[in-house]
Amino acid sequence: MKEDFLKYQAQTTPHPLALEVSHALGSYIYATNGQKYLDFVAGVSATSLGHCHPAIVKAIREQAGRYLHVMVYGEYAQAPAVEFCNLLARHLPASLNKTYLVNSGTEAIEGALKLARRYTGRSQILAARMAYHGNTMGSLSLMSYEERVKPFRPLVGDISFIDYNEERDLEGITTSTAAVILETIQGGAGFIQPENGYLQKVKKRCEEQGALLILDEIQPGFGRTGKLFGFQNYEMVPDILVMGKGMGGGLPVGAFTASKEIMDSLMDNPKLGHITTFGGNPVIAAAALATLKEITTTDLMAEALEKEQLIRELLVHPLITEIRGKGLMLAMMAPTEEIASEIILKAQDKGLILFWLLFEKKAVRITPPLTISNEEIKEGCGIIIEILNGITPQSK
Repeated sequence: MKEDFLKYQAQTTPHPLALEVSHALGSYIYATNGQKYLDFVAGVSATSLGHCHPAIVKAIREQAGRYLHVMVYGEYAQAPAVEFCNLLARHLPASLNKTYLVNSGTEAIEGALKLARRYTGRSQILAARMAYHGNTMGSLSLMSYEERVKPFRPLVGDISFIDYNEERDLEGITTSTAAVILETIQGGAGFIQPENGYLQKVKKRCEEQGALLILDEIQPGFGRTGKLFGFQNYEMVPDILVMGKGMGGGLPVGAFTASKEIMDSLMDNPKLGHITTFGGNPVIAAAALATLKEITTTDLMAEALEKEQLIRELLVHPLITEIRGKGLMLAMMAPTEEIASEIILKAQDKGLILFWLLFEKKAVRITPPLTISNEEIKEGCGIIIEILNGITPQSK
């Protein structure tokens, strides 16, 4: 399978990990050679409830027996999508009450940008340096990392950049600004949290200038930070909320949510202001609904903070300089890029899945399923400490 994988399937890097997957269950992925791997990454924060959670599998099977795709998004009322949007609204602030379902996080970003420009009648977008919002052209245009964007220029225009957590840059929000888009917690930059009421100050400046605030919750969302969405930790509410990844329990999905007044501006002038064939797919919406029900009716969100504390207590070592993030969205920082890569690669050899972050090369991603047990956390952290103890002076 590996040979065909490399020959016929497009790759994203010259050296993919190429683990040959047989099946996955709970916190483990099983390879075709029989080896099992404890998953500390959860498909890059996507499998919130672990692999093949019974409630999700049941919802998928039941919906697949009723109907699959029947009509493009927004024309027919389909129970899984309607019920999901209804339940989501009940767990969000009152102003976030209407949701547009799409196929991925990056498509949700595209829709949110269009919505902001359509509603405000303005064009300027402010994004944060070292942000990651996706790789389609609009999302890519929000990236300041020139090495990654240069080969694909020209990109979407009228986008300017500010530094995350830098209050002086907020003066750049003016009456020409359609929206400011930020990650609630910066992901690829190293799981950087907002400081000193930063998000509240951004929202206040946006309100003063008539601009909208878009928050990208594609990684923090769905319980990973101890709240359903990360912004709920910071006593503020965005105008447009973007989500994806952990929303679907392992299936491809995304969404953006706003007030009815804002969202309805996509319905007319022009009609079909944003359209998608498979957004709101009933099978995927059923999986998302099952995921949301499980997260909001159990103690998983509170337990995410308890599990964070356990991880912080276990991962103490001279080669760990810092652990960033909140809940089960954590980045273990190594002294050098080389040590971070050594940890990740040796961990796979020892049956533990870790991964890199996009921009911060000294970081090791720790984003396990919310359902991971304390014993599994101890097992994985023990492997990390074992690897760190074995790193040679030359590596250091």
